[in-house]
Amino acid sequence: MSDWGPVFVSVVLFILLTPGLLVQIPGKAKMVEFGNFQTSGLSILIHSVLYFALVCIFLLAIRIHMYLG
Repeated sequence: MSDWGPVFVSVVLFILLTPGLLVQIPGKAKMVEFGNFQTSGLSILIHSVLYFALVCIFLLAIRIHMYLG
């Protein structure tokens, strides 16, 4: 049986934490901007660190597993 938990968690977090898609931290004018479809180098760095931290928490600490079949 294959474990689809890491794939599902990674894809969902990637979609949610894409800079500028839903939220951008830090924004160009304010600290947090929603749905502006723009990005910056600092925003990419912050979103990457958040993505790494959340993937580690969900996969290593909580151990999310999904088995299909």
